[in-house]
Amino acid sequence: MSKEYVYSEIFNSVQGEGHYTGVPSAWLRFFLCNLQCDGFGQKDPTNPDTYELPYKDFDVSSITRVEDLPVWDKGCDSSYTWSKKYKHLMHKADAKTIALRIKDALKTETNPEGTFRHPHSDQTSHMCFTGGEPLMKHAQQAAIEIIQEFKQMSGGWNKRMGHSMGSNLPASITWETNGTQELTDEFRSAFGNKGFFSNEIFFSVSPKLWTVAGEKRDKAICPDIVADYYQLADVMKGKGQLKFVAGPSKEQWEEVDEVVDLFRQAGVYWPVWIMPTGATVEEQDADAGAVAKLAYERGYNVAARVHTYLFGNAIGT
Repeated sequence: MSKEYVYSEIFNSVQGEGHYTGVPSAWLRFFLCNLQCDGFGQKDPTNPDTYELPYKDFDVSSITRVEDLPVWDKGCDSSYTWSKKYKHLMHKADAKTIALRIKDALKTETNPEGTFRHPHSDQTSHMCFTGGEPLMKHAQQAAIEIIQEFKQMSGGWNKRMGHSMGSNLPASITWETNGTQELTDEFRSAFGNKGFFSNEIFFSVSPKLWTVAGEKRDKAICPDIVADYYQLADVMKGKGQLKFVAGPSKEQWEEVDEVVDLFRQAGVYWPVWIMPTGATVEEQDADAGAVAKLAYERGYNVAARVHTYLFGNAIGT
């Protein structure tokens, strides 16, 4: 019997953050995470005694679909992807079924077969594994099996462009990770082999800061682990980024600079992107300009959570 994996959502949208902002992507959001990030949005992220955590107080009894959950403005905005309180809303399936559901999510009026290579634009969508934490061991194994399933799917014929669409594989695979999970030998063997996946692998690493997310450094900041991601991507001519959330406070920027330096010392030289804190447009707008100025004056890239502006950060976008 095939192993089944628990996930919260499969959807088709655009990448909203960092290097590939605006690029069409298929999304698989895994369940479970080793961090909670309850400090996000709190008046004092470093004082758990003052936290307000609406995901804990929310009455889930009348909710039957994860898509009907609200966007919480305090704590992790995707806490439903790891809190046991919401596990009954999750989905469970084997890799083949998940791959078929991803294919279904890609289907539109102009892409009726749901292929990564779009028959209308002749551009190839990306695949994004997110969470939760998409590099926990079970999720690493799931990614290997799902790509194996994609490889077995035929691509079809592009009538407008007059050629075969080839194998149904994404142009790039992104793992949106907190950067704390060691790569398994199986993952390294699969995605370190062009014969398995010949397109780009991309690690979007979002380290969680004590002064922003309330996660202690010894647990949340793992430069040596991220250096392993960097080396794998470098060998495979892949890419990556370090992506931080910050407000305008001096202590948060001091921590950003300290942590970036730790990653540089470990040999991680990916570009750094900074996004303003806030799960809603209103929260981001309050500090976005100040955060952007602090970022570019330090030589960091500036990012906005574009899906929040486009879709209100609703689940499934």
